Amino acid sequence: MFISSQNPPPSFKDFTLVMPAVAVGNVGQLAVDLIVSTLNMSRVGHIHTDCLIPMTGNNPYATCKEDAEELHTAAEVYTAPELKLAVLQIRAPIIQTKFKKFRKLLVSWIKASEFSRTVVLSSSHAYQRDDQQLKGIPLRYLVTPSLLKVSSFALEELGWREMERVPAFPGLTDADTDPRLSVPGGGITKGLYMDSCAEDLPLAVLLLFCSEGDNIPDAFTLVNHLNDWLHLLDDPSQKPNKWKIPTSWSLLFGSGIPPAMF
Repeated sequence: MFISSQNPPPSFKDFTLVMPAVAVGNVGQLAVDLIVSTLNMSRVGHIHTDCLIPMTGNNPYATCKEDAEELHTAAEVYTAPELKLAVLQIRAPIIQTKFKKFRKLLVSWIKASEFSRTVVLSSSHAYQRDDQQLKGIPLRYLVTPSLLKVSSFALEELGWREMERVPAFPGLTDADTDPRLSVPGGGITKGLYMDSCAEDLPLAVLLLFCSEGDNIPDAFTLVNHLNDWLHLLDDPSQKPNKWKIPTSWSLLFGSGIPPAMF
């Protein structure tokens, strides 16, 4: 359930929603961090649900001491009204037994909010790629029929590759089964995409094949690909540091070794 921090609540009609899937390397979440921080987006509410591990913390996008003292929760919504852009940032893992319930909550909120389109930023295990997925850049996309009707030309111009379907039983050439969609390490990515197809929602998935580790470069790669489509920034490639890194990234790998130990 969306709980607004504004009165009256904001309208999301005809906005584009960008959200991450909690997936390998947290690439989608890091990419969303860059968007919120760079565009200086305003927090307008949060998603209240028992599907996420409950957590709270300081403001990850703090620019001064007063900002840093704000409390933030596991799933928050930010907007940039001038761009008709909304962002849902998810900061906590989904409880294993509540994947389906969380997907239903998201689909219901997206429909009720009347977003013009939803873009899910995700990732998938690089080591589980099929042979055909080793070709070209490590970016893939999925798009529902509803969004394909209005975005097919734009996607074609970008030259991206659609996520390939893979054999149900890799290595067995005589298995009488159709290729299937598989997003290993992608969390709710596949389920949310399938739900959106069934509900006729205009949704796209942008995902990157990657491995666990320092995934900051992957986040920049993914957000730059998204910018090629949505034009959130004019030309970030001319200024590599045009994306603003949030202050919270200084703690991505924990704090330093306490000097008192020595």
